[in-house]
Amino acid sequence: MARDRSQTVKKVAERLKVSEATVRHRIRGEYRAIDIGKGWRIADCDLKAFLRSHATRARGIDRDAERPENDEPRAGGEKARWTR
Repeated sequence: MARDRSQTVKKVAERLKVSEATVRHRIRGEYRAIDIGKGWRIADCDLKAFLRSHATRARGIDRDAERPENDEPRAGGEKARWTR
């Protein structure tokens, strides 16, 4: 994170179109951040990782092709529907 560019709480809030309070709340639970000087800084790579991990999939993706190999059939022979 030291060499990565970082953003202030205000900039992240503007970028995500949420309040600064929401960003501060998420720092306590979901965002990685560092407290430097007068405020929190969130590294660009950490914000991108958070957004990637919370992204939805596009419609039309063949989910059966992405089903884990250990997907066991349910009682009655029905396969479990694998969703993210």
